[in-house]
Amino acid sequence: MRIAGLTLGALVSAALVLLSATHRAPLSLTEVLGFVTGGWCVWLLVEENVWNWPIGIANNAFYVVVFWRARLFADMSLQVVYIVLSVIGWYLWLHGGTGHGRLRVQRTHRREGLAIAASVVVMTAAGTAFLRTVRDAAPFLDALTTSVSLAAQYMLTRKLIENWHLWIAVDVVYVGLYASRALPLTAVLYAIFLTMCVVGLREWRRSEAGAAAVREAAAPELPAPAETG
Repeated sequence: MRIAGLTLGALVSAALVLLSATHRAPLSLTEVLGFVTGGWCVWLLVEENVWNWPIGIANNAFYVVVFWRARLFADMSLQVVYIVLSVIGWYLWLHGGTGHGRLRVQRTHRREGLAIAASVVVMTAAGTAFLRTVRDAAPFLDALTTSVSLAAQYMLTRKLIENWHLWIAVDVVYVGLYASRALPLTAVLYAIFLTMCVVGLREWRRSEAGAAAVREAAAPELPAPAETG
């Protein structure tokens, strides 16, 4: 099944690039390349494959151009921040774990979760006010999705499993937003992202459970207390 999915993904990617490059479909080559790299990036994230980071950086670069043309300035700026966070995430996934080893899936602590939620509220309010001054196409939705995406990306760099909850929520909004801005291929991409995020949440839960089982099996048994009397 996994090999079949990889084969299908490669064929679809090649077909889209060919159709756009030869002008046989009304698709921007930049958006097509963003679509292709985005799909592969999320698939690799689901697999916990560290190569998601360089491919994700390429995806961000393509979408800087796409969002500039669509006048979605917050989303454009977000791609630049993603590039910085991706470099950090690339390093942490390789060296941020125990003994500078690979990072494993973990849970968000309550205090950190509250801090992230508060940051999203503040960034959304400030972002909406700013984007209205630059005539952004959708100031509130653009600010909201930007804020939530930043929070999700931060959590992703640290392999916090709850990042998938945020991505699922924001992708629902993104599908409608990009469809309304005449970016049909990007809207379809985010619908695919939404499905893949649900799969990612399931797979990371399995990974977390497997890691916990290994730790439990490796933990030394404590000696039974000595009897008295």
